[in-house]
Amino acid sequence: MASTEKPVLATYKGRMDKAVAALKDEFASLRTGRASASLLDQIMVDAYGSTTPLTQVGSVSVPEPRSISVSIWDRALVVSVEKAIRNSGLGLNPVVEGQNLRIPIPPLTEERRKDLVKVAGKYAESQKIAVRNVRRDANDDLKKAEKDAVITQDELKRMEAEIQKFTDEAVKRIDETLKTKEQEIMQV
Repeated sequence: MASTEKPVLATYKGRMDKAVAALKDEFASLRTGRASASLLDQIMVDAYGSTTPLTQVGSVSVPEPRSISVSIWDRALVVSVEKAIRNSGLGLNPVVEGQNLRIPIPPLTEERRKDLVKVAGKYAESQKIAVRNVRRDANDDLKKAEKDAVITQDELKRMEAEIQKFTDEAVKRIDETLKTKEQEIMQV
C-alpha cells in the first residue's frame, strides 16, 4: 500500500490562486462598451464533431474601437462560428462577409449593463465554488494524513485553520475583483 505523504499547503494555495486568475480571464471576455479581442475568448464552436475554442478556428482582430473582425480559416465553419457568437449571451450579432465575420459592438444600454453584472456574478460564484472545492480536497487529504498517522491531531487543526485562511483570502480577492468589474461595467 502506498504511504500517505504529509500534505503541502502551498499546493492548495496555488490552486486557489489559479481560480482567482481564471476569474480575471473570464472577466476579460465581458465587454465594457469597447471592442476587445479577448471578448470572444470564452466562445466555443462546434467544429469537426467536437467543441473547439473560437481562437482555434479563426483569427480575431479589432480593426476599429467599435467592431471586431473574425477571419475563419475553414469556410465550412462560418455558420457554426456565427451561431456560437449569437448564442454566447454577449448580445453580439455578427455580419457574415464570405469567410469573415464583422461584429459591430453596440453601445451598452442600462439593461444590458445590468445583465452583464449578473453574468459577472455567475462567473465569480463559479470560481468561489472552485475555491471551496480545493478547501474540501485539502481537508480530506489532511484527515487522511492524520488517520494514517503522518501528521498529529494538533498539526491537523493548525493546517485546517491555515487552509481556511487561504480560502477566506481567495474569496475576498474574488469579491474585490467582482466589485471592480461591476463598477467598470456600470460606468457610462
